[in-house]
Amino acid sequence: MNILILGSGGREHAFTLKIKESPLCNKLFVAPGNAGISEIAICVDLSVIDFESIKSFVINENIQMVVVGPEDPLVNGIYDFFKNDDLLKDIAVIGPSKEAAQLEGSKDFAKIFLEENHIPTARYKSFNASTLNHGYAFLESLSPPYVLKADGLAAGKGVVILDNLNEAKAELKRMLADQKFGKASEKVVIEEFLSGIEMSCFVLTDGKNYKILPFAKDYKRIGEGDTGLNTGGMGAISPVAFVDEKMYNKIEERIVKPTILGLQRRQMTYIGFVFIGLINVNGEPYVIEYNVRMGDPETEVVLPRLNSDLVNIFNKMTEGKLNEINLEINPDTAATVILVSGGYPEDYQKGYEINGLNEKFNSLVFHSGTKWLNGKAVTNGGRVLAITSLGKTINEATSKSYETIKQINFDKMYFRKDIGKDLENFL
Repeated sequence: MNILILGSGGREHAFTLKIKESPLCNKLFVAPGNAGISEIAICVDLSVIDFESIKSFVINENIQMVVVGPEDPLVNGIYDFFKNDDLLKDIAVIGPSKEAAQLEGSKDFAKIFLEENHIPTARYKSFNASTLNHGYAFLESLSPPYVLKADGLAAGKGVVILDNLNEAKAELKRMLADQKFGKASEKVVIEEFLSGIEMSCFVLTDGKNYKILPFAKDYKRIGEGDTGLNTGGMGAISPVAFVDEKMYNKIEERIVKPTILGLQRRQMTYIGFVFIGLINVNGEPYVIEYNVRMGDPETEVVLPRLNSDLVNIFNKMTEGKLNEINLEINPDTAATVILVSGGYPEDYQKGYEINGLNEKFNSLVFHSGTKWLNGKAVTNGGRVLAITSLGKTINEATSKSYETIKQINFDKMYFRKDIGKDLENFL
């Protein structure tokens, strides 16, 4: 079959590699893709939210499946766009409906969903500009630190955590009254801070059946020891050492099953990935957030551990027969380290030549923010490359990634040197 992947990051490069392995895949296109993706698939210059252009391409190239990587097209309703068009309705779309995508598109929607399905999460309240003073009062009822979340999508920058009450009040005013994040912060969720260690749970579902993919832990802070500003992710490890059988069962029974039943209860169409951001609080799992697609950089450690045919899985999902699949998972540990542009996550420059990519590596090198310029791969984003390795232990996997990194360089390149170190305490 002919397949189109939407997206341009490391997640989409990982999807491309895995889908390319399938004997069910004939022609593989990625829109818009990146320098690395272009070496193994056909890149197409299309915006992921330009649905009309995507429609024309899909028809002209006889595409039979569309795999949606990022959240924007899902929240904007690409699934519904296809299913409501007579020329597109028979094409498989891997991603939820617009209504179901509100689990990521609206923090308030997600919190209401969690509460009505009795899924453990932090205590919260939502506010808008007209209830700003009530927001101040709610902040006063909480102990620091204070967690403020823009309700809508804010390019990964909509969550603010502050230790000082007056600063939290000032930030709430900036978000609501001053529209710091525009439409995304017309409503703000304030929630109780939970202290623990975070992890990511990935679930495949056809809306009725589900399969739990390998867990992962990503590293959001720019600095070693989890210090400094939040980023899109500086690295990831899978599996997660503290997710033992007892924790796994708690997550499945208290969170995964009620989530899938909640989708059914609301009669929401969901054929795709549910990413559940979790926090382990003294051995008890709580939901921090939902995403309606795979995470990045977690995809770069989860998919390399999947031995099953991903296209076959997608086919079964679209047929409502995911229960017929047995996932084959590599027991080894996967570790990815992200190479970023100097200055990221704040201001950084693009266009630096990336050296060493033609070397033979003992790792997978996923491109994230790259493009071709005059026949050379150059930096084109904050997160540039994801270096993923497999090993019998965390140390073996991370050591391989760091050895590979020694062969790659670009001006102002930066990476964390402590990925996975915290998990060794659980072994």
